[in-house]
Amino acid sequence: MPIDFQDYYKTLGVSKDAPQDEIKKAFRDLARKHHPDVAKDKKGGEEKFKTINEAYEVLGNPENRKKYDALGVNWKNGDADPAPGGQEFHFDGTGFSDFFEQYFSGRGGVGDLFGGAAGAGGGRQFKAKGHDIEGALLVTLREVMTGSVRAVSLRRVDSQTGKSETETIRIRVPRGVPAGQIIRVAGKGEPGFNGGPSGDLFLRTRFAKDPNFRTSGVDLYYDLPLAPWEAVLGLTLSVPTLDQPVTLKIPPNSRAGQKLRVRGRGLPGTGDKQGDLIVALSIEMPPESNEAEIEAWRALGKTSTFNPRKPTE
Repeated sequence: MPIDFQDYYKTLGVSKDAPQDEIKKAFRDLARKHHPDVAKDKKGGEEKFKTINEAYEVLGNPENRKKYDALGVNWKNGDADPAPGGQEFHFDGTGFSDFFEQYFSGRGGVGDLFGGAAGAGGGRQFKAKGHDIEGALLVTLREVMTGSVRAVSLRRVDSQTGKSETETIRIRVPRGVPAGQIIRVAGKGEPGFNGGPSGDLFLRTRFAKDPNFRTSGVDLYYDLPLAPWEAVLGLTLSVPTLDQPVTLKIPPNSRAGQKLRVRGRGLPGTGDKQGDLIVALSIEMPPESNEAEIEAWRALGKTSTFNPRKPTE
């Protein structure tokens, strides 16, 4: 069954020579607009959010982007051979397209890794387990917080006859599932050999990129830009978390790169462990200043004793 090419540049609305910063900004803008938590059309927003994430998984990673660009118009020449049993497998509901699964999921050798079927030898007839199959499963940070049950459709296509059958499988995503976790579904892989048991389906979790947060283990990181006067004077403001916003006090004389920790507002870990929310501060200069602001900066320059070029005593 042919695999549809995915134009990731078109998905993000950027040119093929766009710098990485532009790609990152395009993703964040689109992800904020179509995030399932805020989209007016929840189902449509969820699907759009997945396609945006897939595009950024590839274009946001320089190595993946280089590989994608190298495929070019000859991308079909790299098609993988049909599965060993003469079947092709296609997923729906994992959050990734077949095109991504084939070229960028990072899977490979799953039959060897997880005990796939051995070939027949010496003409002897024996039972053997079928080959395992593997796919990627896109998991949002919200699902990591609460857990979920996902409906994944697995379509098996006979590469000789073209006949297909589709089975919908309910996948339980446990609360606190880490990125890279393998979820096993027994008996949903290749049929067994000579009546042997079927192989298994393995889905490897990949965290959806979030427009507001990045992760490090069970900790969430949120980048908070401040105006120069806010950093100097300090302020109290509301910052988002994955559930309810929290009120955070920014101390006076805060510095760029400073990190403030809000305990227990990160991702769930093992047992009762809960990660933290790390708020990383940056200081942004206004793009331009009006005359009154310029006069204020001049007055500050005359009265301030601060000189960043003066050696520390």
